[in-house]
This record gives sequence, C-alpha cells and structure tokens, in this order.
Amino acid sequence: MVLRSLCVQAGASLSGLPAALLPGGSGLVLRSLSTDVFQNLALEDWIHDNVDLQSRSILLLWRNSAAVVVGRHQNPWQECDLRLMRRSGVPVARRRSGGGTVFHDPGNLNLTFFSSRKNYDRARNLRVVTGALRALRPGIDVRATDRFDILLDGHYKISGTAAKLGRTAAYHHCTLLCSTDRPLLASLLRPTCHGIHSNATASLPAPVQNLMDHDPSLTPESIIRQLAEQYLAEFGSGGCCVVPVEPYDQAFGGIDRAAATLRGWDWTHGRTPRFSVDTALDLADGVAVSTATVHLEVKAGRVEACRLGVAPEWLPVGPPARLASLLLGSRFCPSEAAAVAEAFLRAEGGRTAGARLGDLCDKMVALM
Repeated sequence: MVLRSLCVQAGASLSGLPAALLPGGSGLVLRSLSTDVFQNLALEDWIHDNVDLQSRSILLLWRNSAAVVVGRHQNPWQECDLRLMRRSGVPVARRRSGGGTVFHDPGNLNLTFFSSRKNYDRARNLRVVTGALRALRPGIDVRATDRFDILLDGHYKISGTAAKLGRTAAYHHCTLLCSTDRPLLASLLRPTCHGIHSNATASLPAPVQNLMDHDPSLTPESIIRQLAEQYLAEFGSGGCCVVPVEPYDQAFGGIDRAAATLRGWDWTHGRTPRFSVDTALDLADGVAVSTATVHLEVKAGRVEACRLGVAPEWLPVGPPARLASLLLGSRFCPSEAAAVAEAFLRAEGGRTAGARLGDLCDKMVALM
C-alpha cells in the first residue's frame, strides 16, 4: 500500500503525490519500505520541506541496512573506521541534523517526529517512546536524560537524539536499539586515523545495550506496533494504524536526486569542517625501520597543506617533499592518494626507485 496524496506546502505540485494525510490536527504514522539510508534521509527532508506541518504531526518509522550516519558538523575520519567500512561494504552517510554518530542496521529502529517549529517538543516525543516500552514491558526502567538520550536501567544508552529546525517546520529524530549488531557497531565506531585536530562536533561514547538482550519479547515489530498506538493516542485520534510508504515512488518528486546528493563524496566527506592531522608513520624496508612525521591540513575534504618529515639517512629530502607537493588539492581519500602515489613513483623511476619510497607512499595512502 502506498499513500495516494499529501497535503503540501503552497507551490508544491499535487500531481500524483502519494497519500492523503488525516484532517488538520491529527497525527499520522508512516513506515518507510526502503532500507537504503540515503533514500530514508532524503524522505525525511522531503516531508520537512513539502508537507504542511502547521496543523498536523507525523511520525516516520524507518530501518536501514548497515550504515554509519554522522551528524552534519562531524568528521567521519574522526568518528568511524572508514577503512573497515570500505572492506565491509558499509556506507557512511551525513545527515542534515546535528548530533553524534550512530550505527544503523535492521536491528536499530529510527523514529522521526515531524511538527511545526512552534510545536516542536523533544521531551514530549521521548515520552511517547518510553511510554510505549513501559506498555510492552511494565516495570522496565527507561528514562530520558537532560541530553534527550534514553537510558535503560539508568546506565545503558538505547536511544540518541538529533534535530533539524526550519523556519516554520521541524523534525526530531532518534534511534532505538532493539537487536543491533553490537560487535560490528563497536568495530566501526572508532577513528580512521589518530592525531586529528578539529572543531567538528565530537560524539560522546556511552555504554549501549539492545532491548532484546534485556527482554527478547521487545522485537522491532512489537515496538513499532506499540509506538504507533502510543503516538496516535498522544497526537492523533487513537488507533494503531501504520501506513507504509515507498520513498522511491515517483510521487515523491526529487527524492532520487536528493538521495544521490546525500550519497556523493562532496556531501559525505567534503562537508567535513576543516581539520589537521599530526601523526607518525612506521616505515620499514624489510631490513631496517624508521619513522616519518606527517602534518596535513584538510579543507572541504581536500589536502590544503602537507609536510612529510623523513630522516635524511632513510630517504633524501627531495622525494618526500615532491610527494607532499603532489598531494596538494587532492581529496583526502585512498583512491586519489593512490593515484597520486603511483604517478609519483613512475616519475621517480617506478617501484624500482626503492622499497623505502614505495613504503612511504603505501603508508600515506593507508592513513586515509
């Protein structure tokens, strides 16, 4: 089932829109049928930008395949292991709201509460979540904190909050750990490289636990049903109807383009606040070892400055300086760095230029 028409902001096209919202003042619960993190993030923004939220509220429920989602003002190199994510096929996504980094997979339920800016109320929204959990499991110790997280047993974080406030509309979204892959979460949420200095928003680590580890009956499906009932009792006219929507439906005009933008490197990485890296590289030629110092400055995801310090008895001064110069302007990513390094080595005489020079190039690529 797909919604057939939406009440939209003035000026938006009405042709073929999915879904009629309930009359003004009533709440509506939507559930995305997509598990693509970029489509679901684009759907959030589509609803925020196109639906008239002045006289109604909406709860969108969505789950994704494995992905790491960073906040709008965060540094993915600082927040997650991009190398492991590339090997594992796990994408990084940057949302349009602030807040910290979260791991998504089918065991992590996402909730987005839409309202007018005037009626934006995170505390009220989280009461819906904790009320639903208590209705399913009387006596469960869940409570919202001053930071608008939700803790289980006063210690384990099961939900984090972020928000986007527009001129007239707003959304507050949060996660809910039901049965997420905690070992994968722990392995991915660690820095790609050390020695980063940045004013980007940093995540605050916290111990986490799945609700199903606490009580196996707290499945995502049971929670979805109870959340719908709780939300509609609070914001609507009662009942527990959840309406499925397909973000890829052509009626949501522009979502494919919006998802493509969110998927692109210029948004996921290029929007990272300016940062620098000061670190050391362990060098080896199969017989002896040495150390190189690295200083990088990265702006809009591209190398703006680069200095390589290598002991002159290990390598002559010229080649490291030339490599550093060639990296300027390139994306701070392994694919572009590898292309630069290969071109550099060819100009220096190929891999036969020496194991030490090749090792320096490999370690610089691996840094990213």
